[in-house]
Amino acid sequence: MAILLALAAQAALAVENTWDYAVLVTASVQTSPPRITLSWPQDTFAVPDSYTVYRKSVGATSWGAGSVLPGSVTGFSDDNVAIGSAYEYQIFKTNSAYQSSGYGYIDAGVNAALVDQRGKLVLIVDNTYAGELADELSRLQQDLTGDGWTVLRHEVARNDSVLNVKNLIRADYNADPANVKAVFLFGHVPVPYSGDLAADFHVPAHQGAWPADVFYGDMDGTWTDFLVNDTGAESTRNWNVRGDGKFDQSYPPSAVELQVGRVDLSNLTAFDQGEKELLRQYLNKDHNYRHRLTTLPRRGLIYDSGGVRDGEAYAAGAWRNFATWFDSVNITVVPTGQWLPTLTSQSYLWAYGSGGASYVSIAGLGSSGLYNEITTWDLAATDARAVFYMFTGSWLGDWDSQNNVMRATLGTRTFGLACVVSGQPHWFGHHMGLGETIGFSTRLTQNNGPGGLYRNQINDSAGLVHVALMGDPALRLHPVAPASGLTGTMDSHVYRANTAAGPFSRLTSSLVSGTSFSDPRISLATAPYTYMVRAVKLESTSSGTYFNPSQGVFVTTSGSDPPPDATPPSVSISAPLNNATIAGTVTVSANASDNVGVVGVQFKLDGANLGAEVASAPYRLSWNTSGSANGTHRLTALARDGAGNQGTAGPVTVVVSNASSSVTVWVDDAVPAGAWTGADGGDSWQWVSSNPAPYSGTLAHESSLGAGIHYHYFAEAAARLTVSAGDSLFIEVFLDPSNAPRELMLQWFDG
Repeated sequence: MAILLALAAQAALAVENTWDYAVLVTASVQTSPPRITLSWPQDTFAVPDSYTVYRKSVGATSWGAGSVLPGSVTGFSDDNVAIGSAYEYQIFKTNSAYQSSGYGYIDAGVNAALVDQRGKLVLIVDNTYAGELADELSRLQQDLTGDGWTVLRHEVARNDSVLNVKNLIRADYNADPANVKAVFLFGHVPVPYSGDLAADFHVPAHQGAWPADVFYGDMDGTWTDFLVNDTGAESTRNWNVRGDGKFDQSYPPSAVELQVGRVDLSNLTAFDQGEKELLRQYLNKDHNYRHRLTTLPRRGLIYDSGGVRDGEAYAAGAWRNFATWFDSVNITVVPTGQWLPTLTSQSYLWAYGSGGASYVSIAGLGSSGLYNEITTWDLAATDARAVFYMFTGSWLGDWDSQNNVMRATLGTRTFGLACVVSGQPHWFGHHMGLGETIGFSTRLTQNNGPGGLYRNQINDSAGLVHVALMGDPALRLHPVAPASGLTGTMDSHVYRANTAAGPFSRLTSSLVSGTSFSDPRISLATAPYTYMVRAVKLESTSSGTYFNPSQGVFVTTSGSDPPPDATPPSVSISAPLNNATIAGTVTVSANASDNVGVVGVQFKLDGANLGAEVASAPYRLSWNTSGSANGTHRLTALARDGAGNQGTAGPVTVVVSNASSSVTVWVDDAVPAGAWTGADGGDSWQWVSSNPAPYSGTLAHESSLGAGIHYHYFAEAAARLTVSAGDSLFIEVFLDPSNAPRELMLQWFDG
């Protein structure tokens, strides 16, 4: 009896401290100076021996040297970080008190850079219901485009060969390997089977070929069908013999290049709706989630009946991921039988459950039967309120079965969009905390084979071909609602494409405030254009901060130019006022407007241009009136728009009244100093006595009386006479009344 009690106590302890086999790490960040601070709660039962913190860039393939910390420490600050970058951390702990090791992972950043171009997604659609779901599928494509994807769509028959389907994917990939990133299988797309495996260790009952969507993500591996010959499994689906179309490989033969997810709601007879309506319902749920028409609190739900299991600690994967996404304080643990009742009354973004399982049930999560199971029929009859599901249980990863409970989560009424199996192997989804897709985590987990970068104390079945995602691979944790009707309060980026399908190019180098944008670089006559606007939010999560783009909003222009603009601008002179008397330098200004836009205002003085055209508001210039004669003048303004329309302001009359300049007399009693004189027409310079009042000179210059033109001039005076616009030059001439000249002319040459 003492031995039995001891075993029972150890089992209870195992169930309670599964989280101690993970490090529940979160990140807080600051910008000045840039810093990432990692923190985690202390173990429940004993202080660890030590923690070791490692850091790498997201794309690096090794962790390098780590920083060793005492086991009593529950945080780590990293000051060697840059704003706009993301860093991946591994925290490893050892605890000799209960012979455990634990791992935590986080992708953390300080204002991590915006990712608005996600690449190309190959959408493979089962053509059975493609026509009847045409509107919903078109909306899905637009939603994917609005989240930064370029969609490449193909339709296939559900009885096509998996090789034909893969050839479609591979052709798209080979055409653009740098940008093709994901595959979305919608409907009962042909299912690849591969391997001779029992990922759940049920041998021989469940050993053989399992569904292997990873086949569609491997672009260059060699998959064979001439080695395995195993017919020992209970289900003939798992039998694998030579030449049967099921592949030999239990592990992908090369690294997986593409993210793959599947939405397959066939053969779910537990639901009242048929397959077509379940698919329609899924597409509606997907759209609502992406547009935040349904919202859920950022928190996770856990039911764990697996316990530690000598370090397998299946639920550690849920604890590890949920903490990174929500912080450990936002994780709810429920007892046996309360998982499904909790989900039918409360909402969670993620829900995890582990228990003894079959294709159609998981023990401990509900109230059915002796083992408090949930079944596919329970999920069909209720409305479980979680978007993402994570399960551990035997048989579950073999999802291509009738009324499969994994696929049933996608058939729930309001929220269910994705489901994965974690624990055999553990699922590593920490990148979702900084905006990555669930497909990214799928591919990472598929490539994380034995001895991989991401670890649990025991990580059974790592890298096997059964690792798969049920759901849309492009889903993210933090969708941002689009601006309604191209209006909103968040700053935005603007994009343009020749078609609504894209690809879209960003037009704005920096975020645009307000609700309008003008694109001067195109002509509507060349092609129809589609514009997309995406608001950008600085998202704050338990992994730090990152710039998160919203779902796009679209508007398409017509393919031909609109009727030409025939509306002239309106313009009026606002200063000086009509009939004003002015002097010196004054400001001439005008008000101008147009239905499209004013491109310039030209001021005019007495019909001639006054200064250069003013190209932008405020429309004004300075006028030095000393260059104009004293007296009455007429001001107008002419405004023009881009179409060539012109509008003219009503005239404004002004009176220029500048003070007269002082009189300088150069030629009086003598020519200026240094000047020489000359005369043509038979004359010479002659000085005669004269003093006609009121002039003070004593000598005057006399011209002959001969007929013809007489020129009298001097040049090269030592002094210069400064002459300004508006100055008067004059000569006093004494005429002989009996022989008056016909014309007098005064000329002045500068130089």
